[in-house]
Amino acid sequence: MSDPPRRLVVGVGNPDRGDDGAGRLVARLLHGRLPADVRIEECLGGAAELIDLLREADHAVLADAMVSGAAPGTIRRLDCASGDVMPRSAGASSHGLGVAQAVGLARALACLPSVCVVYAVEAAAFAPGAPMSPRVAAAAAETARRIAGEFG
Repeated sequence: MSDPPRRLVVGVGNPDRGDDGAGRLVARLLHGRLPADVRIEECLGGAAELIDLLREADHAVLADAMVSGAAPGTIRRLDCASGDVMPRSAGASSHGLGVAQAVGLARALACLPSVCVVYAVEAAAFAPGAPMSPRVAAAAAETARRIAGEFG
């Protein structure tokens, strides 16, 4: 008998930098809304930390803020296995290599989960100590709803 899949959700970002906290808000909103076997983690988004988390999963969903030029609050769902192009992580400058680089490294190291999805929320305001903008907070809530549906 095989072990059940190891399922993981990771909220990425810095909640003390305005919209950069979108991914971590998503993770917090998912507590109590996912099956008991889905592990929920939060991290700043360093590549080494993300790779360690991804290496332990068969099915991973990451949530992060992005900067792509779209309207703030825009949500993109990216399938890492299909080769979707990853946008620049909003917090790349604050935590070194971002989610896109961590996914690329995990792929190169052959430790990318067989299912790996990134939900990216377009962000605009990153000032230290700033609150999250209302559009990004609403998009984080919608992202949490969509992720819960994937595990439903």
